[in-house]
Amino acid sequence: MTDRRADHRVSRSTDRETPDCRGPGRYLWWLVTRQGRRVAAGALLGSSWMVGLTLPPYLLSRAIDDGLQAGDRSALAGWVAALVAVGLLNAWLAIMRHRTMTRVRLDGAFRTVRTVVAQATRLGAALPRRATAGEVVTIGFGDVALIANTLTVTGPGVGAVLAYVVVAALLLNVSPLLATVVLLGVPLLAVLIGPLLARLQGAEAAYRDRQGGLAARFADIAGGLRVLNGIGGKDVYAERYRRGSQELQAEGYRVGAVTSWIQALGIGLPTLFLGTVTWLAARMAAQGEITVGELVAVYGYTAVLVVPVSFFIEGGYDIGRGLVAARRVIRFLSLEPDPVGRRADSAPLDGPDGPSVLRDPASGVEVFPATLTALVSARPSESATVIDRLGRFVASAATWGTVRLDEIDLAQVRARILVADNEADLFAGTLRDVLAGSRDRDQESLRRAVDAAMAQDVVRGLPDGLGSAVDAQGRNLSGGQRQRVRLVRALLADPEILLAVEPTSAVDAHTEAAMATRLRRARSGRTTVVTSTSPLVLDRADTVYYLVDGSVAAVGTHRDLLDGHPGYRLLVSRGADDDDAVHAGDGAEAAPAPRKATP
Repeated sequence: MTDRRADHRVSRSTDRETPDCRGPGRYLWWLVTRQGRRVAAGALLGSSWMVGLTLPPYLLSRAIDDGLQAGDRSALAGWVAALVAVGLLNAWLAIMRHRTMTRVRLDGAFRTVRTVVAQATRLGAALPRRATAGEVVTIGFGDVALIANTLTVTGPGVGAVLAYVVVAALLLNVSPLLATVVLLGVPLLAVLIGPLLARLQGAEAAYRDRQGGLAARFADIAGGLRVLNGIGGKDVYAERYRRGSQELQAEGYRVGAVTSWIQALGIGLPTLFLGTVTWLAARMAAQGEITVGELVAVYGYTAVLVVPVSFFIEGGYDIGRGLVAARRVIRFLSLEPDPVGRRADSAPLDGPDGPSVLRDPASGVEVFPATLTALVSARPSESATVIDRLGRFVASAATWGTVRLDEIDLAQVRARILVADNEADLFAGTLRDVLAGSRDRDQESLRRAVDAAMAQDVVRGLPDGLGSAVDAQGRNLSGGQRQRVRLVRALLADPEILLAVEPTSAVDAHTEAAMATRLRRARSGRTTVVTSTSPLVLDRADTVYYLVDGSVAAVGTHRDLLDGHPGYRLLVSRGADDDDAVHAGDGAEAAPAPRKATP
């Protein structure tokens, strides 16, 4: 598995499907080279179309000079026919160019999306610590589109250069003065637009960063709205979001101001350029230096030249925005997952042949096979960190049997050790599919797991039972229902070692007592670790580890620690009602617990 991770280091690999993340320009070039033939076809079609636009003025000038002025109807008809044929050919070229460049754009978008999704999968549990949800959303919906749009420059961009050269050559045959004006005018336009494009990149980058941060804040508010309502913090966070939105608006005005100048100059300067050349040509025609047909041709050439000049400006604008978007994408692709293995250059080892002790030297926790072990801490994050080390989601010196956990083949670790927490994703689908996951489960297995997790009321409360639709992340379920659904899913997986983080924190006391008893029964003969401060759960554990500052301060049964450790007793004490529930035992299972909407 370590070899596979090494192969996916996007900034170093030379594999054809691995993006080049050495810079935003290199990334855009990588997208171009992934579909080289299609881009070449688009460039050929775009160049042919753009050069083809220069032919009608020439044909029209010949029709005027050879046909109209000379009074030759046959010549006039011939040139008009040629003009119609060229018009039809240009129309076909325009259609094919657009179709080809649309495919280029879509290929670039899908390839970037696939790369970003693969990186998010590679980061795994480290993703929330490496990037905010808003940043990922901004990349997926905004940056991908900008990058894809930048790729279309490869078609008309090449054609614009050729059309510029062709028009200059044609004008050279008419008048060296006009050709000189054209050759000098277009670079002058680039000089005027260039500084604005550079300024746009800076403004666009600041805007995209602030947009990502605001999107992350919105996701946090939406995800914790119930909790914020409960503690009266909704107005505070709403005000923060409002201020952030106003700052983003101000940044957007900066981007808009620069963009408006670029677009205004992109339209105004070529038009001014057209007027200048036309005025010079008209003076030359009035003085008899060029014919009327040549005057029409010059006007046509210059009008056609507006198209490539506009493409130059728009292309520069698109490239600038594309570089900003590509820079954000490669920044995301360059993130590294948490280091979970130290033998990157060695073959991974096999896990223990049978049940073995799982040890975390950093905390002193030892998990023995076929036992229910509980971790207790005043700070839940400390016990969750121990779970992450035992589940090999962060780098550690944890061992499984006599072998370091990070030296074991990761596929084996994932197949035999399961970490179940309350942030695990619930994908949209029927309740049966959400519970069963990727494997087919028979009805009896589902029934036992649902019963063990005290989730019968979840099934009965939905209109079609196991066939009912569940929204993404279980949004149509309460907090307690989602927690039990996640526990059902973990029990159905039936791992050799189950590491469960706060599996009963969102249910009422009676349901919690029944869940603790049934969890112990369902996992009989298997290794289970839970984190909790509930005496209802701790009383069922074989061994309880009391953690202080992330290290074991005391170990024993729940009763032993209650009698011998005041700090533990103070932490887990819930009052007389919960003490009664502890001694009630399985009596809490007699009647199903009521549905509870928990924040």
